[in-house]
Amino acid sequence: MASPPLVALDSLDLSETIATHGEVYAVLEQSGRFALLDGVLHRDADEGLIVGFKDIRADDWWAPDHIPGRPIFPGALMIEAGAQLCSYDSFLRRADAGESGFFGFGGLNGTRFRGVVEPGMRLLFVAKLGRLRRTMFTYQTQGFVEDKLVFEAEVMGVAI
Repeated sequence: MASPPLVALDSLDLSETIATHGEVYAVLEQSGRFALLDGVLHRDADEGLIVGFKDIRADDWWAPDHIPGRPIFPGALMIEAGAQLCSYDSFLRRADAGESGFFGFGGLNGTRFRGVVEPGMRLLFVAKLGRLRRTMFTYQTQGFVEDKLVFEAEVMGVAI
């Protein structure tokens, strides 16, 4: 059974980008094809909540080869983009505390894929902070297309 949404998306103002692709990747170290997020639409530091997005395009690098004739955004890239959103939020939190450092992918729990994501869709990533320490973090993450949950996972990051 799917988890309840981490937030009611219709309760948020998602009409403006508060951090662009360039601003996100000025902080994160991923680049090129692996700079997957298009931007951030909402961040509530007190609630530990952040919402980002990726517009899925037919000319994305993965599209010609991931199911030729019917491109489907790979689940592994959904998880990677969600983890990048978590890393971006944790970077801002650590920077506010005067800390820095790179957090790499540490693991997943409770991962489920619940829908197909295709070109022409906007994939929203929602992440809610579970725990943040100097050497690790956990976030609950969910992905939505419109109001449909398409993936969920607990993401763990570790200091490298």
